[in-house]
Amino acid sequence: MAQAAKLHADPLADAISAVGRRFVLHWGEMGWRWGVNRTVSQIHALLFLLGRPMHAEEIAGLLQVARSNVSNSIRELQNWNLVRVVHLMGDRRDHYETAKDPWELLRVIVRERKAREFDPTIAVLRDCVADPDFVRQDAAVQRRLRETLALMEALSRWTDEMLNLEVSTLSKLVRLGAKVQGFVRR
Repeated sequence: MAQAAKLHADPLADAISAVGRRFVLHWGEMGWRWGVNRTVSQIHALLFLLGRPMHAEEIAGLLQVARSNVSNSIRELQNWNLVRVVHLMGDRRDHYETAKDPWELLRVIVRERKAREFDPTIAVLRDCVADPDFVRQDAAVQRRLRETLALMEALSRWTDEMLNLEVSTLSKLVRLGAKVQGFVRR
């Protein structure tokens, strides 16, 4: 009877609290909603929450997923610059860790999403506006494309500036923005 219970036990429950488990599961769900594989997001959440290097077998065991799934997910996290390899003395296996600072994670995610999604769109808009056929487009189409390009270029510059700020300054700006919104709503 004890062995049967052990077979169905949740290894994650032994490693982290119920609150931590809820966070890992939720982060996986939110990642899926943002277009990121659920396991990729859960691995990232687990590494962030535990705050220590972990090897792939340990991750696979805790999340109860296939080792191959962990390997592919780790590779994806590395492609996003969210996970780095760490070597521990006396252990030949690769261990993985993520930043422990949520502000740093935010910066990495914003930088990567900007490079993958925003910057290519700006490039296409610039190409469209520079195309010799652009002037033959309807005036409203030309205006919308130019306005979209101008907005995206402005947001791109602003994002680059925000990414280069010190965390303390960025944190103050976020708090200030909330105060400004409260003032404007009065």
